[in-house]
Amino acid sequence: MPDAVRPRHVAIIADGNRRWARERGLPVLAGHIQGIEAIRPIVRRARDAGVETLSVYTFSTENWARPDDEVAGLFGLIDGAVRQYTDELIEEGVRVRVIGRLHEAPADVQRSIRAAEDRTSGGARITLNICFNYSGRAEIVDAARALVAARADPNAIDEARFAEHLYTSGQQDVDLVIRTGGDQRTSNFLLWQAAYAELVFCPKFWPDFDAADFDAALEDYARRDRRFGG
Repeated sequence: MPDAVRPRHVAIIADGNRRWARERGLPVLAGHIQGIEAIRPIVRRARDAGVETLSVYTFSTENWARPDDEVAGLFGLIDGAVRQYTDELIEEGVRVRVIGRLHEAPADVQRSIRAAEDRTSGGARITLNICFNYSGRAEIVDAARALVAARADPNAIDEARFAEHLYTSGQQDVDLVIRTGGDQRTSNFLLWQAAYAELVFCPKFWPDFDAADFDAALEDYARRDRRFGG
């Protein structure tokens, strides 16, 4: 794909794990297990397609409202996946960054994720943002708090200065948002970064989303005329 039509930053709202499980008469956690497995081939495909940053929505701040056993199971799965796949990510040149309020997660999960960030810090082929305990509005609030704490001059704050305090500081804005599961909304995801992103909605549940579906989304993106208000 020519550089002019290749998205540099792709963000995915990986929706539909629970519905995937229920349609098959399986426990909800089985859907989340398949959802975690579905991330791996998409990371590889994004890397091979020349995408520089891939952001995946794995756990939102709103997800705390789910049943306690489901939340605990999700934390266990994320912790286990990070431990299991870090070596593979290193080999494939993937740098892992976690964006969100990680400090609110259980201590063992925090340790595993921070270790993965440190060990993959040399990855140069693609950055994988794991959006964990994430909320777009919370991110904007946290950035504003950081500016206040830094005693920033209000007259010196512009969009560039504000963006320096977002979780994604130093990264490019989102070019393409893909949402699986059939719903057509952004669900409080990367609200600042995706201000001019193209949106692609896929009816498949996330565990069924594959590399061919990802390619189709990139092809759809390439056909768009991005004018940025011009």
